[in-house]
Amino acid sequence: MTETLVRADSGDAAESLRPVPPRRPGQRVAAVVVAFLLVFLLEGWITNPRMQWGTVGEFLFSPVIMEGLRTTLLLTFLAMALGIAGGIVLAVLRMSANPILSRLSWCYIWLFRGTPLLVQLLFWYFLSAVVPTIGLGIPWGPTFVRADTNDLITQLTAAVLGLGLHEAAYMAEIVRAGITSVDDGQNEAAQALGMSRGQALRRIVLPQALRIIIPPTGNQVISMLKTTSLVFAIAVPELLTSIQGIYSRNFQQVPLLVVACFWYLVATSVLGVGQYYLERRFGRGTSRHLPPTPLQRLRAAARNHRKESAR
Repeated sequence: MTETLVRADSGDAAESLRPVPPRRPGQRVAAVVVAFLLVFLLEGWITNPRMQWGTVGEFLFSPVIMEGLRTTLLLTFLAMALGIAGGIVLAVLRMSANPILSRLSWCYIWLFRGTPLLVQLLFWYFLSAVVPTIGLGIPWGPTFVRADTNDLITQLTAAVLGLGLHEAAYMAEIVRAGITSVDDGQNEAAQALGMSRGQALRRIVLPQALRIIIPPTGNQVISMLKTTSLVFAIAVPELLTSIQGIYSRNFQQVPLLVVACFWYLVATSVLGVGQYYLERRFGRGTSRHLPPTPLQRLRAAARNHRKESAR
């Protein structure tokens, strides 16, 4: 009986010693003010008759806009594939012991990062003005294959080259940062096992560097999706170009730009979810307990709600 009372008293004492979080009335007031402003702005935007939401709904799933969206996604995929592949090559060359290869890589990064992307897109589009034909043969010798530059570099090809080669300069620095984050002992151990420099890079260094490379690469993919809107300058029919073609005829600029924003937000949200799970997949070796996914959080919240309701 005495032991029971002691345990009860100790439980009451522990309950009374539970820390109480400090009150922060300023944060609550700021949250209320921000929520009020957000509701005020949304209400004014949604109820504005000049937004013409009927026009937004009419063109939201228009075939022309859907085709522009597909072109935007295709440009994003092709440009990032070229950029990632080129970035890996440039990063390896930049870290090469050969000074010529290292300097060439540095010059490429300096050139393509130092000039605006729009200028590069226009340069590739108008390349035929200075190089009317492209041939394959021996330098200062016979040419075996010759083709017209306009036939080889179409609008879509110019867009992919401009976006991809520009992206390769940024991806080179991201890949180089990931490689240098791996401890030198890993490379030394691989060479002690008889691996060549290339084998050590492919099998040991790059798999460990992916944990550092993937987060900024995901951001670059999302950025590339939005950057494809610049190809309107060379008349590639991507999403924004398709939108511009429609509102140049019906003069409904703002409703159609809302349609463009909607599809850009949908695409970037899907890419953001993929980036989250990819980062979580490659972060398994760095943390003993991974943070729960949004679906796991919802399930946990539902279980807690059922438990509280059962009480």
